[in-house]
Amino acid sequence: MATLSFNPTRIRTLGGLHFTKSKPIYSPFSQSIKTANRFSANGRISQQPLPRFRSNSVSESSVTAPEEVELNEDEDDPTLEMAYLDSETDPESITEWELDFCSRPILDIRGKKVWELVVCDNSLSLQYTKYFPNNVINSITLRDAVSSIAEELGVPLPDKIRFFRSQMQTIITKACTELGIKPIPSKRCLSLLLWLEERYETVYTRHPGFQKGSKPLLALDNPFPMELPENLFGERWAFVQLPFSAVQEEISNLKETFMFGSSLDLDLLGIEIDDKTMIPGLSVATSRAQPLAAWMNGMEVYSVEADTSRASLILSVGIATRYVYATYKKTPVTSAEAEAWEAAKKACGGLHFLAIQDDLDSEDCVGFWLLLDLPPPPV
Repeated sequence: MATLSFNPTRIRTLGGLHFTKSKPIYSPFSQSIKTANRFSANGRISQQPLPRFRSNSVSESSVTAPEEVELNEDEDDPTLEMAYLDSETDPESITEWELDFCSRPILDIRGKKVWELVVCDNSLSLQYTKYFPNNVINSITLRDAVSSIAEELGVPLPDKIRFFRSQMQTIITKACTELGIKPIPSKRCLSLLLWLEERYETVYTRHPGFQKGSKPLLALDNPFPMELPENLFGERWAFVQLPFSAVQEEISNLKETFMFGSSLDLDLLGIEIDDKTMIPGLSVATSRAQPLAAWMNGMEVYSVEADTSRASLILSVGIATRYVYATYKKTPVTSAEAEAWEAAKKACGGLHFLAIQDDLDSEDCVGFWLLLDLPPPPV
């Protein structure tokens, strides 16, 4: 059970959204922040396991394991594949898929690494896996596999497919384009990322061909941050916090108004949070909040990170794009503030938010993104 909160003696509450922050905490994007805020224990948050992923409608793997393993009756065979569609879900409602096509830490009978296609939607109503030998990995194989998923499960091809590996961008983009699907490079494949983590523990490590200590063939990129494009600049920013109940209100506003941003299904992701828990975030204010939020809305915003070594904030978007979002004068006080903000984010399991406003004291948000900074999958 993780806990977090600001020291209540050093915060003030604003009207409207009730952001709380130290006084003063805001600054221009390229100048120093003046803050001495501290975090202390209060509030409650826990992360529960994901709902059990389905394993019915399975067929034998196309890549046979080199030896047999003994399984208990209540265990699923890790060499089998999966094709599942929730019977209570309207197939026409599943318009976006999340996809990974990569090698696994498993050797086939030739001693070569097995590849696997894993597909789901963000609600896990659709779940599909299929193994492939390493000598058929190309866009044609992937195109045909994606097409067969739709046929086998009786669902239409999706409008969009998100994927998070930059090394597979060419193959995935070509396969999607030939099928009339829009490929979206994005690390906001959170259901998929968590599923891969679970599959590593419950499937891959139990596979007879599993190679312990094998490193991922296609590790996630973490490039050096670039200079922020002019159209993404704000004017002032602040480390802020919101009780989770207020975060939920902003999420509701996303659905009911024309506000820019995106949310997460925390129940599905297995994250349980007390309404009073303070969630760390970053508030960005600018007189051009509407166009800034509109630009951000199309960038697949993934996370905000406080880089204390460089006295800057790093914005991650897409697959492997990182920007220096803001800078501040490095002092013991500002470093402690940034470290405390990162610690609070970690205590929330990576949960945080980005808010765009006309003014830091405004009662309204123009844009609101709920973000979850997850560690890279083990495969």
